[in-house]
Amino acid sequence: MKVGVVGLGLIGGSFAKAYKAAGHTVYASNRTKQTLDYAVLSGTVDGELTDERLAECDLILIALYPQITIDWLKAHAALISANTMVIDACGTKRAVCAAGFALATEQGFTFVGGHPMAGTARSGFKYATASMFNGASMLIVPPVFDDMALFERVKILLEPANFGRLTVVTAEQHDRVIAFTSQMAHVVSNAYVKSPVTREHKGLSAGSYKDLTRVAWLDENMWTELFLENRDNLLSELDNFIEHIQEYRAALEKDDADRLRGLLAEGKQVKEEVDRSGQR
Repeated sequence: MKVGVVGLGLIGGSFAKAYKAAGHTVYASNRTKQTLDYAVLSGTVDGELTDERLAECDLILIALYPQITIDWLKAHAALISANTMVIDACGTKRAVCAAGFALATEQGFTFVGGHPMAGTARSGFKYATASMFNGASMLIVPPVFDDMALFERVKILLEPANFGRLTVVTAEQHDRVIAFTSQMAHVVSNAYVKSPVTREHKGLSAGSYKDLTRVAWLDENMWTELFLENRDNLLSELDNFIEHIQEYRAALEKDDADRLRGLLAEGKQVKEEVDRSGQR
């Protein structure tokens, strides 16, 4: 298989390493030539993903910010072969999929939206690993939902990444749920560490602090774009969160033990129900 990877950051670099480790030919392009040169010298990439090589690829994986992904697709769509499948890895799906589906229909190739549920607090090619996606879920937004041949093709093309499961969703469902499961976690974590007590935590914190603050260390440029791209859904989740936080605050302010106990029990019950359903 010949695979093109656009963007050699943490996700694109991990795709490149995974496909190369599986014995496939990997071409790549990257904004910073130094990173591309290193990827070639280290044996991860076989060469630059030039315009001429785009048509040779069985699969093109785009690991860029949403708007840059759309810009790249517009600039290169006419060069992509009808035999090629293009899958992006953006954290939001509505705008990217709308553009990708339209361009794919116009130019004759296949576009499928994607979002790998994997990553680390660190970014960049040097932190990319061939095992990054092992066992992880890959969210897939197909152009149609009744084409079993397409799903089988996606499964085969993504097999070298070793995902644990492929989850098929609509772009709208993806953005609505990801606002809660991912974006809210980053907002809360980033806001939480702004307490002045953060600088006094050493020796006085354990797992709960570590778990809650892990994603406070983020790429502010990428997350700003993702938050604004999905601001309607994220605002809804923030409003819901603020409403519930105010309930806890009111119970504390009124020294209302019964109300506070009830709120804590409600949250515990929701978590137990979700865990029992297998959605940890």
